[in-house]
Amino acid sequence: MDDQVTKTPANTGQIVPDFEAIGPDQESLASWRTKNNINTSTQIRLVKLIHMRYQHPELSKISTFLHDFGMQIAKSTDSAIWFSGYGSDPYVYYAKKGPKQFLGGAFEVESYADLKKAAAMSEATGPIVQLEDAPGGGSMVTLLDPEGFPVNLVHGQTPVKPGSQMNKLVMNYEMEKPRVREFLRFQEGPAAVHKLGHFGYCVQNFEEQVKWYTTNFNLVPSDFQHIILADNTKKNVALFAHVDRGQDCVDHHTLFMSMNPTSHVHHCSFEVHDFDTQHLGHQWLTKKGYESVWGVGRHVLGSQIFDYWWDTTGNMVEHYADGDLVNEDTPVGYGLAGPEGLAVWGPEVPKAFLA
Repeated sequence: MDDQVTKTPANTGQIVPDFEAIGPDQESLASWRTKNNINTSTQIRLVKLIHMRYQHPELSKISTFLHDFGMQIAKSTDSAIWFSGYGSDPYVYYAKKGPKQFLGGAFEVESYADLKKAAAMSEATGPIVQLEDAPGGGSMVTLLDPEGFPVNLVHGQTPVKPGSQMNKLVMNYEMEKPRVREFLRFQEGPAAVHKLGHFGYCVQNFEEQVKWYTTNFNLVPSDFQHIILADNTKKNVALFAHVDRGQDCVDHHTLFMSMNPTSHVHHCSFEVHDFDTQHLGHQWLTKKGYESVWGVGRHVLGSQIFDYWWDTTGNMVEHYADGDLVNEDTPVGYGLAGPEGLAVWGPEVPKAFLA
């Protein structure tokens, strides 16, 4: 009887080169640029994503939540609070007092000339402003993308000295056990945030949004996801994009976009140290009574371990750890969209995450 039963092999994990992991439906970044007439010489040059900007009606409530989420107050006034991680960015989250509103992500740009270029665009909301009250200072220009999402560009910010590096735990495997007479012990508490990793939108005009971001900035695709139409053709409906820094390695995605009947911000995501840190933070938030959206689990694209939460104003925020890195040699991947492709393990994808 047993001989007739199909036996599934035990699960395994492995490290696979990017071009193999992506699969056969891929193309080089150079090919994608040529096909889409991308002129890199005219682009505003982004360096990295540095902080998120939101408006909240009750600063005290969001302050308590973000502390429990793993951030610290860098500076506060009656009308705004700047929250930091333990990385080199002076702050990773800006909270302004007022009705609930998404104020955009903020990118560091290479030069003040990039700010001037942005300020001259028709999408600019105003001239270059000085961030006199913000930790680290700097100058900023805000653009509105085709669906009205703010895009903040910052230059001249003074970095801070990073906090102490978290402990790199030594793991004992079944046939290799380097940790001898050394025991693991953990402290309950928030999952300390290191830096801002990415944020994502749901958009109505997907193709227009992709064109605007990849034409005006050095944002390039890591992966597209598509659906199959009735005539058996493919239609791209989601994009995972990263900041192109040439041979320098960067996070698999800095900006995520997916097609949706309504335009809205989906989530923003902050890096934490490791798997244990993240689980302890998840446990801490649960004990504090906050509402989990999804997790803990591991994504497929980007490979991050994730957990998503609702903040006290109703915005979705994520912790992540152990994400993939890419550079200009990483091919652009194309895959089928669907809930089953979002995680390799973890709870079932909730409807709230897909909305």
